Parts: sequence; C-alpha cells; structure tokens
Amino acid sequence: MNNAVRHQIKARRVQFDFDDTPLHWLRDDPFSTHIINGIHLLLPEGELWFCRVYNQALPLIKDDQLRADVEGFIRQEAVHSRAHSKAQMYLERHGLRVAPFLNKVEWLFGTALADAPFGLTLLKRKPLKKNWLVLRVGIIAAIEHFTGVLGQWAMDNESWEQNGDATMVDLFKWHLAEEVEHRTVAYDLFEHLCKTQLGFYVSRQALMALVFPLFIYFIAEGGRSLAGQDPDKETRKLARKLLPQLLIQLQQVGQKTQNVPTFSFLFNATLRWVSPRFHPINEGDTQQALDYLARSPAA
Repeated sequence: MNNAVRHQIKARRVQFDFDDTPLHWLRDDPFSTHIINGIHLLLPEGELWFCRVYNQALPLIKDDQLRADVEGFIRQEAVHSRAHSKAQMYLERHGLRVAPFLNKVEWLFGTALADAPFGLTLLKRKPLKKNWLVLRVGIIAAIEHFTGVLGQWAMDNESWEQNGDATMVDLFKWHLAEEVEHRTVAYDLFEHLCKTQLGFYVSRQALMALVFPLFIYFIAEGGRSLAGQDPDKETRKLARKLLPQLLIQLQQVGQKTQNVPTFSFLFNATLRWVSPRFHPINEGDTQQALDYLARSPAA
C-alpha cells in the first residue's frame, strides 16, 4: 500500500438548487451537456453499490488508517448519490424520461454485480463469497481510476466557469474534487485484500479490460438516451449515432470546446494503469482539490 501523507476523508454537507438551471447548462453545447448529464443517471445507483460492497469489506481490513479512509469514502459516496439523485429530478422537470436508462443501470448493479449475481446463490457461500467480494472491490478500483483522473481534469478545467450554469458546475466540481481527494482509497483497498502482488497486478489488468469498455458504453448510452429526447431536432440526431461515431464526436468537441474530456484523454489514462509502478497518488493534486472544496459555494 502506498504510504503517502494522508488527511482525514470526510463527507461535506451540500445543497443544490437547480430551479434556474437550463437543460443545456453548457451554453451552445448540447452534446457536452447531454454526455455529462448522463452521469446523473449512472452515479446514484452505482455509488450506493460502492457503499454496499465496501461495508462488506470493512471487517477484512487489517490496517487502521485504511479502514478510516474507507469509512470516509463510504460517507462521501453516499452524499454523491443523493446529490445526483436530485439532479435526476432536474432532468425530469425539463421533460426528459430517465426511467428507461435507470433500468439498465439498476440491472448492472442490482443483478449482474449483486451479492448473488443472476441469482447464483453459490457466490454467497464461503470461500466464493470472499473471492466475489474482492473481485467487486477490484472493479470499484478500476472505476475510481477514471473518476480520479476526471476529477483532476475538472480541477484544471476553465471552460465550465466561462460557459456553464454556476450551480451545475459546482455540483460536478465539488463531486470531482472529492474524487481527487479519495483517489487512492479504492486502489489501496484492492491491493490490501489481494493475497500476492502478482495476483493484484494481473487481476487489476483483467478487470480494467472489462471496466473500460463498460464505462465508455454507459457514459455514451446515458448521453444518447437524453439527447434523443431533446426539444431540438438537430440534437435528437445524436441518439441515432453509433458508439464509434459518438466517440469521434467526443474527441472533436472536447478538443474544440474543452467542455468534455476527449476519448484520447480517457484512453491514455487507461494506458497508465498498465504500468507495474502505477499508483493513483500520481494522478491528481490533492491540495488543488481541497482548495476548490474550500471555495465551493455548496461545500
């Protein structure tokens, strides 16, 4: 486990009022708006799943500092889930149906990644129960790699303040600042629970090979589901694009506007994960994140 200097990870009380937030909260950029708004659909269920898995893992942790970090992580993720659930109501007020995509997300976390996936109660018995738990901890570590690097991207981003609705920008930047703050926790927990360093390295590569395409698919599909309901006819055309076309557009729009990270940014972040020397402590600036949290209107 990395022995970087730590500070206490704590949840922050936040309140967001989206009554005056427009549907296209990034001015003149419906593509970026819908791609990012799709995150509101993915995160509430996903982050509650994180909490359920980590609560099961707590008794297995033998390091006091790591246990405290995991407990702080759980509290932060629970607050994130509630905040993005409120943002789902903002989408519904603008006339967008969220239930169809939420059904897919609930299937992923509630069926495919459940304690007994697809009803396989065999995985609820020892020793398979522990192996399945550690595997899901590894999946969270891979997902948290992306939330951490996206968090640092958001800390460096200047276009949102120039082009975006202040409340929605603060929601995402507060959340992503906390992702930078706790970016090492999931990785350290997975390493802590793996029996050998070789097993840790091999399994985290295998899990990333699964997580990366799923992450890309759900982000793209969430944005497409919202764009297909947009009042603007041209914007609705996004829903008919194939995934490769959306990724090309993500690259182009990201380069042009800086409102979304490019596909190459995400791909390069995945390549860094491959290194045996990789550790998420090197993927972000904790002080920069804490500085944002200190000035965040909500936090």
